[in-house]
Formats: sequence, structure tokens, C-alpha cells
Amino acid sequence: MLDHLMGKVRKAPENFVPAQAVGTVFAEAKAGRRDFIRSAFAAAAGTAAAAASVHAAAVGDGDPNILELPAHSKGLGQAVVTDGYGKPSKFEANVQRRQSPGLTQTKQASVSFAPLQSLFGIVTPSGLHFERHHQGWWDIDPSKHRLMVNGLVKNAKVFTMDEIMRLPSVSRFHFIECGANTGMEWGNVAVPTVQYTHGMLSCSEFTGVPLIQLLEMAGADLKKGKFILAEGADGSSMTRTIPVELITSGQVLVAYGQNGEMLRPEQGYPLRLVVPGVQGVSWVKYLRRIEVGDMPYATKDEAIHYVDLMPDGQHRQYSSIQECKSVVTTPSGGQMLLDKGFYNITGLAWSGRGRIKRVDVSVDGGRNWRSARLEGPVMDKCLSRFNLDWVWNGEECIIQSRAMDETGYVQPTYQQLRAVRGSRSIYHNNAIQSWAVHANGEVANVQLA
Repeated sequence: MLDHLMGKVRKAPENFVPAQAVGTVFAEAKAGRRDFIRSAFAAAAGTAAAAASVHAAAVGDGDPNILELPAHSKGLGQAVVTDGYGKPSKFEANVQRRQSPGLTQTKQASVSFAPLQSLFGIVTPSGLHFERHHQGWWDIDPSKHRLMVNGLVKNAKVFTMDEIMRLPSVSRFHFIECGANTGMEWGNVAVPTVQYTHGMLSCSEFTGVPLIQLLEMAGADLKKGKFILAEGADGSSMTRTIPVELITSGQVLVAYGQNGEMLRPEQGYPLRLVVPGVQGVSWVKYLRRIEVGDMPYATKDEAIHYVDLMPDGQHRQYSSIQECKSVVTTPSGGQMLLDKGFYNITGLAWSGRGRIKRVDVSVDGGRNWRSARLEGPVMDKCLSRFNLDWVWNGEECIIQSRAMDETGYVQPTYQQLRAVRGSRSIYHNNAIQSWAVHANGEVANVQLA
């Protein structure tokens, strides 16, 4: 029994920057002072930490929460089906997707971050799934939505939603990660909590029809046709090139379902592409057209965006696969350890190339590593949850996780990644994340040289 050793964690504040300060952050960012974002977060984090340092009064010999019956043990509760669609408890109201102030200039072309520090297991609730939009989200009438398949095909096809949903379907669990996830951390520490460092990441069960089935119905020429162009119906004209070999594997889905229900509007209702292992921008939402072609399309979002700036000044294109990556979610930035003793270090690992094979955890900044337990099931191109038993002795330490996938690829340190990629990139940062636990129990985002 570990009861006498159990430590306690104070949750990270959900909203570091108060609403009244967001306007100031936006104004400073527009003026070019991007570092102001970091300083605003730091100031708010300091205030939150000071508030967190006040401990609750010790309970005496008799706990009134046990000795005195509460109202819910003595009376009638709420009626059945008070809400036709269930909602979280009011005590979990702060667990929300949140924007990073100053990150974008318009609310429609922006990002919301999933609260990874408050989630369990591997599935992200649909209402907390991160968002990335280039022109805002829409709630489209499914009876009027159409999907066209054209290009190098014998018979161009137009499908209604009813026609697609009558076809044989499959359901699969996959992670989706924005290519810019952890992008603010390339140069240095920028944000305080795992929600903002890694929160452009979610995992769901997706239901739909393999895209290869629709291409075959249209008589696609899969010898001459080496690529497809996926086009969304929103005003940003989101279009992405996808290699045909990903599609012939059967993994790419035209999806209408998510976590047992229809897609949410913010996630592309009524139809989106699911491209396992590939950065989220290729998972085109509001999908309306698939064109088969013989070369990459070099659209605006793959010629000037979602490219990697290399140290020699050149840009690397079509680097779509999300490489092996992991992050500790508890203890993580903004949280506070209130006691010495036993803790469960937990986090998430994922790879766009396959299954996670192993996750190692270090509590001394990478000098020594221990293998964590992987919770089952461990699935292909899906989040995997890991856990490690740890007894904190009250001294300062640095917690890290390092993932390896089934191809043998090992997650790099910042030093290793920057040796190849430099420090001026935005996309595809899969470096090892470090959390410093201070002697007073505060947990902070740090980077090791």
C-alpha cells in the first residue's frame, strides 16, 4: 500500500491570460513584438503560482464530508433527460479548448488547443478536439452537400451524403496533429502549459468509407494517376496534394463519423478526409472534391505554407508525415506538486509511421531513463498512453519522455533536431519536452541546451 506516500497535484490554471489582457496581447503582436506573448504568459503564470501556493487547511479527526450527509444523499436528483444531449459536470467547466492570444490576427483563421493536461486515456472528447481553421467553421446542410471525384478517371462521379453513407464503412482510431504543433517552441520556451505547447493534437475513432473505394467506383487510373488533390468547401479554398500510395493502402478515409456520432461542424461536418499519420492540414474538412492527377499540385498551402525553413535558407516541401513524438501531461507546466511522495507520471506518445514501441521517462534531465508502461491497446498511427511510478523526494528535477516507434525511430532532443533543422522553423517540431519541477512543487516549461 502506498497510501502514506501519495502526493497531490494542483491542476494547472486553465486560462493563463485573463480576457481583459487578450486585447493588449493582440495589439503588441500586431506591432511585431512577438516576445510580448511569452512575457504575458510568464506574468500570468507567476500570479497563478502564487495563488496555488496557499494550501487548504488540514482536516481534523472527523471529515465533515463523510460525517454529514450531503444533499445528494438525502433527496431526489434531476429528472431523466433533463438535457437531450449530455453535458459535462459544472465542476469541469474550466476544461475547455482555448486560443493562444496573439497567435493569429483573426478569430476565423486561428487555432484552439485541446486541454491535454485534463484528459485521460487516448480518446479526445469531440467537444474538446483541437481546431484549426483558415476561414472559420460552417454548419453545412448535409442534404445539399456533394462530393465530386474527377481528373484521371473513366467516369467522373458526384456523390450525395446518403450515397456515401450507404456504402460499406469502417471505423478506426487515429491521432491528428497540426503540422505547427509545438511550433512556438522552436526558438525558445514560449508558453507555459502542455495545452499550449502540444494541444494541437487529438485522437478519435473515425467512421467512413475508404477513399480507394470511391476512386475505383469512378474508374480512376491509378497507374498514371500518382497523386490526388483534396478540396474543401470553405472559403479558404483549402486544397492538399496526397500521394496515391497512401490511398491504395486503404488507410485514407472519407469520414462522416467521429467518436460514435456525426462529425462536429468544427471538425468538418458533414464530410472530411482522414489521412492517418499525416499532418492535420491534409485532413481536408468540408470535403467536396477529389481530383486524380499525375503530379503534385503545389497549391498555396503547400508551396508557401506548411513548408520547413532549413538552415541554408531553402524550404523543404511535402514533409507531411508526423514523426515520432511524446509528451508528459502530468506533472506538466503550470501544475504544482503539493507533497513529497508517490506520483504517477503519465503522458501521450504517437508516430505517423506506425505503432509506438517504447516510451522512456527521465526525471534527471535525460541522464538516466526508465521504460514506462504502455496502456493497451497500442494501435497504428494512434495516441498511446504511458505511465511510470515515481516517488518525488522534494528536490528539483527535470522530467522528460522519449518515444520510439516500430520503425526504430527515436524522438530527438532539441540539440539533435536543431543540428539538422536550425531554430527558425514553424512546423514539425517533435523534440523532447522538458518540465522542471522546482523545490516548492511548481512545474515549469524549460528547454535544455
